[in-house]
Amino acid sequence: MIQAKGWAAQDPKTDLAPWDFERREVGPHDVQFDILYCGVCHSDLHQIKNDWFEGIFPMVPGHEIVGRVVKVGEHVTKFKVGELAGTGCMVDSCQVCENCKEGLEQYCLEGNTQTYNSMERDGSRPTYGGYSNTIVVREEFVLHISDKLDLAATAPLLCAGITTYSPLRHWKVGKGHKLAVLGLGGLGHMGVKFGVAFGAEVTVLSTSPSKEEDAKKLGAHHFLVTKDPEQMKAAQGSFDFILDTVSAEHDMNAYLGLLKTNGVMMCVGVPSKPYAIHPFSLIGGRKSVAGSGIGGIKETQEMLDFCAEHNIVSDIELIDIKDITASYERMEKGDVRYRFVIDMATL
Repeated sequence: MIQAKGWAAQDPKTDLAPWDFERREVGPHDVQFDILYCGVCHSDLHQIKNDWFEGIFPMVPGHEIVGRVVKVGEHVTKFKVGELAGTGCMVDSCQVCENCKEGLEQYCLEGNTQTYNSMERDGSRPTYGGYSNTIVVREEFVLHISDKLDLAATAPLLCAGITTYSPLRHWKVGKGHKLAVLGLGGLGHMGVKFGVAFGAEVTVLSTSPSKEEDAKKLGAHHFLVTKDPEQMKAAQGSFDFILDTVSAEHDMNAYLGLLKTNGVMMCVGVPSKPYAIHPFSLIGGRKSVAGSGIGGIKETQEMLDFCAEHNIVSDIELIDIKDITASYERMEKGDVRYRFVIDMATL
């Protein structure tokens, strides 16, 4: 076994604290890389608090992981010691179902293996995430990271990046389209960057007028304050697509009114309560509400390569691991521009 150290929640009521644990040995098809940076996702907080479902404790969160390869299995062909590597939200899947064969491992029909708070495929041990010094992942779920990009700012691409890239690509958002990005947080700011890079006319929808300057700096063409009835009224029927990144409760019907006929609302945020959608909000313009998760491994690599080509990374605040609890508190208040990333050298 490989001795590892990280920060873990021992149960849903305790804060994260240092914890020593064991990783599996590097198998023939595995890659081990030492973790240099790990992004902080809002879902990390949800899971250590059991907000969504019963968790597996002790829990080491983190699924926006980048680092450098230190060991590879004898049958590994895609990675060499010394190369940069990354891992996102999943570390395995069945590899044989219809979805996996189509490169949609995120929708594995048997359920993919999550990077943390999950069980290894053989049921032998829990998975532990990136708030740690090293990780072992099967080769197929390890991603190449370009040395052209700021490594710390690349980490959030493994979740926030692919979560917004995937739906925009699936619905072929691009030139000639009017895209609204609802919410300007960790997900939303990446949605703006990708929407602009794909050639769409991008509008940020936000309850906070103070975010207009940031939205424009990120490349947004327009800004709409959703608390202003006049602005909302003027924007009725304006957008081909809305990328909904909000995880707090919000009135879906009001935003569906902003879509054109045949418009699509792409939901990537995860509110704690179900949406309340009136049928007339859909029937009135043959509108669609759709959901999207992360991308598959092939698409995630495509996204990373696109980012390297267009110099796209997340806007981050680098933190010390000892400041994680305070960072969670700030994150809940929306006090981060736009993603915390842990410098694992501080572990």
